Amino acid sequence: MLVETKARVGVFAIALGAYLPQFPSLVPEFEGQFADFKKTIPDSVELVDGGIVTTKEAAMAAGDKFRAADVDLVLLQMLTYATSYNMLPAIRDLNVPVVLVNVQKKKAPDYANTDTATWLGELYACGAVGEMVADLERAGKRHAVITGVVEGGDPEVEKQIAEWCTAAQVRRRFRDTNIAQIGRPYPGMMDLYIDETNLYNRMGLYTKQFDWEKMWSIADDITDEDAIRAKAEDILDTFDIEGGATVETVWEMAKYVVAFEKWVKDEQLALVASHYDGFAQGVAGKLDSMLIPAFSMLIKQGTACAVEGDIKVAMAMSILKTIAGTGQLSEMYSIDFNEDICIIGHSGSGDADISVDSKPTMKIVPVFHGKTGGGYLTQFYPPAGDVTYLAITQDKDGHFKFVVAEGVNEKGPIFTFGDTNMRTRFSIGAREFCNRWSEAGPTHHMAAAIGRHIDVIEKVGKILDIPVEVVCR
Repeated sequence: MLVETKARVGVFAIALGAYLPQFPSLVPEFEGQFADFKKTIPDSVELVDGGIVTTKEAAMAAGDKFRAADVDLVLLQMLTYATSYNMLPAIRDLNVPVVLVNVQKKKAPDYANTDTATWLGELYACGAVGEMVADLERAGKRHAVITGVVEGGDPEVEKQIAEWCTAAQVRRRFRDTNIAQIGRPYPGMMDLYIDETNLYNRMGLYTKQFDWEKMWSIADDITDEDAIRAKAEDILDTFDIEGGATVETVWEMAKYVVAFEKWVKDEQLALVASHYDGFAQGVAGKLDSMLIPAFSMLIKQGTACAVEGDIKVAMAMSILKTIAGTGQLSEMYSIDFNEDICIIGHSGSGDADISVDSKPTMKIVPVFHGKTGGGYLTQFYPPAGDVTYLAITQDKDGHFKFVVAEGVNEKGPIFTFGDTNMRTRFSIGAREFCNRWSEAGPTHHMAAAIGRHIDVIEKVGKILDIPVEVVCR
């Protein structure tokens, strides 16, 4: 990604201090289990190690570490029974979920040959989980439980831990980067309007405002011809351009892409929402005509770029790009009642990584429908198979909500006027999907990703403290 971020995950383990002098063999046993547990956490995140906690004071020290690091998530390994004072001081001042990892070392007891130390060290993880959840509830903390076994490996435990770490990346990305708003939302699309202060307070995402006058001159200082040529070749590798193209044909576009990449890095941008409604002439017209493919090149590299000034769908695109590797802007286009499928897509910038079936195409159109000017239009070709849709909306008090659905894209005819289209079948049928999705109150935009990702999105929701409404799976 153009702007890299790495989630910070607090990790600690707990055990009852009273056991240790009684059964000295537990100390090396627990140290080994904790060391092995930390190795199961993906190296895509940064670990903040709170150690093995057996006292209130050690819990407080772990909490100091977690607060100082501004962790995005806490993983708590339940080594054996422990009282909740081993946990609460470590998480009391945090506003992130605590995932209780209730993983037993052995699959089953050797009943006749198990002494107390073996039971406490290798076979007792589950007894304190209810106590921990009860006290997390009383403290108003978000939580989850993962139960499994070490012996023989446990793919479900590995999957759950990996999903939580992936979800944590979203919080870190929002906190460490910014969203650029260029211009303002499409006039009259009031579902897109947003309070940027509320956005920062609730999601940790800061909005940087840019005027188009500044953007028109963004490429004026780009003179590195090798960099421009390399980017031109990248554009030709990414798109099939109607009528053919050469490095010289896309030279000016490549110059702007190089400029936008520098701008994204300088301003630490993971998201961009833009809309232009001026007089597309001169330098303004030049940039406006090539903005769609230029922003598509940014999306390909992990910076979500949304049309019509829609900050909320830019967030949805960024979330899906972060957790799924693809993030395509979409909206409801049509319903094919004969086939019982929804036609979903959008014009404008898109994600080349979602265009699996064939290479994205680019062509020049005389007019961008509903918008100023004309120029390059891009079309992407998502594959047949599973797809996830995510929309972000708000209620009357400014609280955010995720609206999600999973479906299956099917091969078949699509519109040919240059917009990205997907033919999606939902388990509840096209008519009922349209009803339920609309009743959930999303904006008219949504983001799409290849695969099924509701389980991870629900974890993102818990980390960000955002409710998730599932329309269908």
